[in-house]
Amino acid sequence: MKFKSFFVLAAVVAAAVPAQADKDKKNKEPDRAMLEKMDAVPCGAQQKGVTGLGSIWASVGITHMNSDEKLCPRYLLRTDEMEYEIQPKDKKHAAVLPVGKEVVFRIKNDHMTVRCPDGDKKSRDYEVVAMKPTNPEPDSGPQSSSAKNDRP
Repeated sequence: MKFKSFFVLAAVVAAAVPAQADKDKKNKEPDRAMLEKMDAVPCGAQQKGVTGLGSIWASVGITHMNSDEKLCPRYLLRTDEMEYEIQPKDKKHAAVLPVGKEVVFRIKNDHMTVRCPDGDKKSRDYEVVAMKPTNPEPDSGPQSSSAKNDRP
């Protein structure tokens, strides 16, 4: 009788442990970062002019070229461990994020979803352009003193 109740109790505990671990994974709190600065960088140029058969006329000297260089925002997000440089995926309708505010983000591969809890609380997609550690590992420095004392 004791063996049967022990076996049932062990089966219930074994079934509960993986369910708890999966629950924690799904309800993981998103990461927080500080939006440090914004830069305007060129993200593409729209050129209108002669192409195709019109290039034959261009060789004669008839040229007309319009070039509009577009600027896109690039943000620096800083966490305790990393610095991320991101720019919006939707370059045509890029929203401006509040610099100096805390944002909530989730990152997957080279894509980041950013939401500003103080602002409109809308999630926006960004692409990660660069990542670097906030506190790089200190260099190994000079060799150990025992290596220097090996010479006679």
